[in-house]
Amino acid sequence: MSAPDGSPVGAERSVGQLFASATTEMSALVHDEIALAKAQLKHDVKRGATSGGAFMVAGAVLVFSLPMLNFALAYGIRTWSGWNLAVCFLLSFAANVLVAGLLALIGVVFAKKAKKSKGPQKVAASMKETAGVLQKAKPHPRPALEDRVSGTKAVEAVTRSSS
Repeated sequence: MSAPDGSPVGAERSVGQLFASATTEMSALVHDEIALAKAQLKHDVKRGATSGGAFMVAGAVLVFSLPMLNFALAYGIRTWSGWNLAVCFLLSFAANVLVAGLLALIGVVFAKKAKKSKGPQKVAASMKETAGVLQKAKPHPRPALEDRVSGTKAVEAVTRSSS
């Protein structure tokens, strides 16, 4: 097993190697956070497109169905009930408005879901939190170079005396 910079895990690494490793990991973290933000934006755009599509379909249904459906429905109602033709046309128009209203309601529901989703804001807050934690991070205290060297000599003396 090795560290991201290729050195063995248990080996002492220099400050430069540690800094390079931290920079690499921070860069990877930022790239991952950006990818997450893109994915969440894509999802929100898809919801918005669904909402817009539902509104467009509602409008198309209302516009294109009025002439055909109004005539067919009005004459059908007149044949079935024997009512005045004007009343039959009003009833067929009301039926078309009801269908368009249901489609518009679907569009409103999807628009509210897309607006309520705060995907990119969550990622931005997470990135700010990560940056704040990294700014406040303090390195572990390390013994002075002389202590490390004398500690190494003591280990060497013990290993020589035991062999």
